[in-house]
Amino acid sequence: MRTFRYLCASFLAASLIATPSMAVAQAQDSPQALRAEIDQIKKDFEALKQQYGDRLAALEAKLNAIPGGQAAAPITPPAPAPAVQVPPGAAGAGGPTGALPVYGSAVAGSKVFNPDIAVIGDFLGAGGRNTVAPSPALEMHESEAAFQAVVDPYARADFFISFGEEGVNLEEGFLTFTELPGGLLTKVGKMRAAFGKVNTLHNHVLPWTDRPMVINNLVGGEDGIDDAGISVARLINNPWMFLEATGQVFRGDSGDDFFHSSKPGDLSYVGHLRGYQDITESSNIDLGFSYSQGHNRAGIVDDVDVGRFKTKLYGFDATFRWRPLQRSIYHSFIGRTELIWSRRDQFDGLQKAMGYYLSGDYQFGRRWFAGVRYDRSDHADDASLTDTGQSAVLTYWPSEFSQVRGQYRRTKYAIGPTANEFLFQFQFSIGAHGAHPF
Repeated sequence: MRTFRYLCASFLAASLIATPSMAVAQAQDSPQALRAEIDQIKKDFEALKQQYGDRLAALEAKLNAIPGGQAAAPITPPAPAPAVQVPPGAAGAGGPTGALPVYGSAVAGSKVFNPDIAVIGDFLGAGGRNTVAPSPALEMHESEAAFQAVVDPYARADFFISFGEEGVNLEEGFLTFTELPGGLLTKVGKMRAAFGKVNTLHNHVLPWTDRPMVINNLVGGEDGIDDAGISVARLINNPWMFLEATGQVFRGDSGDDFFHSSKPGDLSYVGHLRGYQDITESSNIDLGFSYSQGHNRAGIVDDVDVGRFKTKLYGFDATFRWRPLQRSIYHSFIGRTELIWSRRDQFDGLQKAMGYYLSGDYQFGRRWFAGVRYDRSDHADDASLTDTGQSAVLTYWPSEFSQVRGQYRRTKYAIGPTANEFLFQFQFSIGAHGAHPF
């Protein structure tokens, strides 16, 4: 209605402006004729105004009536649905406020029945000589299928299933409760333990084709501490830095030769304290302290744990990131280190082993990254044996959905000849894959 009135007024104004111009052109030699013309224009304008006013009134009357001459009944909004009691601790979480559940947004609600699905392929190849721990010349190392979605306003679910050439494995599958009382972030299910940095990372997130030597020797290798359990994390408020404490309890089975549970009470435990602080607007540092304890397999005789031996791990990790604001898509640097101490009980006494790695990755182009890594680690079951290694890595990202990586690795084993290898990797992904922890 407002638009129609605006058009009518515009038409009248245009007529009023155009007509005097014509009159001036025709009667510019006679002032009396010009005055008479102006008076006539005023009369015509008033007549048009009255005419359009009558038409508008008639149109409004038609719009406000229904067929048959009856006046339209006023529209009454429906009565609000009865309020639903919001569970304690759910305030501000987008919880239910009416008869139907609310999931924060239409997009979030649609994921209840249609979760984000992604598949990531990891193809590896190796050339060179390694007689101690040889790698296949070519292999489809892993295909990871991810299913992620919100469950309700108070929880989300994440499942990561890895398909190898020889079988299927549930890498992670857990439920996260985000709105428990006391600000506790709780996870239940199978998950990677929050021990250090590398243990928490999936293969496709690693900046190398392999895992550092200290992870293979002291923390169970590729699978690491990955078990069914419960995790509780909480932010520690303070005026200085971001600080988060995490406590986890697992069933006690991790890796083929790492933690082993002989009975239901043989649980394993993990504790992690993480601190984060911005240094400048372009750089930050991330520090972590970790502890883990569980039973090992040193005392297993004929599938019976006769020794009741335990392994304790202590860890420190540090990550430095630099990304200039003005050139962030072209240049960046990440420096990483992780130190781990192992205390392993066994028949021949306590083995005190230690290992670490140092790495740096520099981005020198929009799609190009170069990195180096140094490894050193004792053996968990014989601390007198020490392996060392060096690696150089070059990575190219055609897009955010694929990457090509080459790595030269030289490893000096405590037992066996030195290995020189060239490793290459192709990774690709399809579907919507959620972001991994920062």
